[in-house]
Amino acid sequence: MNRQERLEALEKAARERILVIDGAFGTMIQGYRLDEEAYRGERFKDWPKDVKGNNDLINLTQPRIIREIHEAYLEAGADIVETNTFSSTTIAQADYGMEALAAEMNREGARLAREAADAWTARTPDRPRWVAGAIGPTNRTASLSPDVNRPGFRNVSFDELRAAYAEATRALIEGGVDLILLETIFDTLNAKAALFAVDEVFGELDLRLPVMISGTITDASGRTLSGQTTEAFWYALRHAKPFSIGLNCALGPAQMRQHIADLSRVADTRVSAYPNAGLPNEMGEYDETPAMMRDHLREWAQSGLLNVVGGCCGTTPAHIRAIAEAVEGVPPRPVPELDHRLRLSGLEPFVAAV
Repeated sequence: MNRQERLEALEKAARERILVIDGAFGTMIQGYRLDEEAYRGERFKDWPKDVKGNNDLINLTQPRIIREIHEAYLEAGADIVETNTFSSTTIAQADYGMEALAAEMNREGARLAREAADAWTARTPDRPRWVAGAIGPTNRTASLSPDVNRPGFRNVSFDELRAAYAEATRALIEGGVDLILLETIFDTLNAKAALFAVDEVFGELDLRLPVMISGTITDASGRTLSGQTTEAFWYALRHAKPFSIGLNCALGPAQMRQHIADLSRVADTRVSAYPNAGLPNEMGEYDETPAMMRDHLREWAQSGLLNVVGGCCGTTPAHIRAIAEAVEGVPPRPVPELDHRLRLSGLEPFVAAV
């Protein structure tokens, strides 16, 4: 299938069933217990900085591992696999002095995911698989100061974010992705820079791919780190007309449900959710079992909240298999047609009266 055929198949599948996205990459990579030498590989054996923990580097030094992880999630029932590129921006890679490698990480991450997805599509042509080019939020925020004594200070600008996101988007498309996934958004201004950059690249390349937007509610406040409620977050970004809007990370399914219900009520597009396997315990590990997540997410699906579902931190192929089984045969949430009103957002939503 070429890209246009895959996109047509994606739209058809999204109308017919709840799509399953894959689970955590970090959890899986940790299972390989790679040391510094393994992260470096032969190519980076003399790199001047420590690189252990730079999971996106594995795209270049241990591609076999990335292929195996994609294969495991596809075998478990994932329709959409994410590229291993969460931190493949010049901004995030600056911690390792690897800014110049960000584009290559994105291209290779996309290529590896594409190979795995195409192989499964060939096995099951009646059920194609798709690749989402994952772009993380970077480790900087455009809305907040990192210095409590200088509230007006910013360590990144909108244009710097825009340039980093554009480079990542361009390389992911070159690698063969079907969708662009802006995920784990904690700052809506970062997301606006990303959407601006993505749109610029689409214009430059004369193509348009579906865009998935996934924010993160950081704690029990029910707000993003930059202070918005879920509804306000959607109103701030709905102009982008995304393929889906949703939430991932930070919360387990029990804590995330109300926020997904809020999105389901107000979003006139598809809703996605991929929660963590519960909240981290005192050892930083996740205790929610596949069966527990299956029960939660089956109820969400049966309540008509979901169009796309999967797992984030702590989830494994076993979790994705259980989630896929839970939503099998459950119809996707119908996308509502909302009445035309002025809908604005600051930290809170504002909806004009009729």
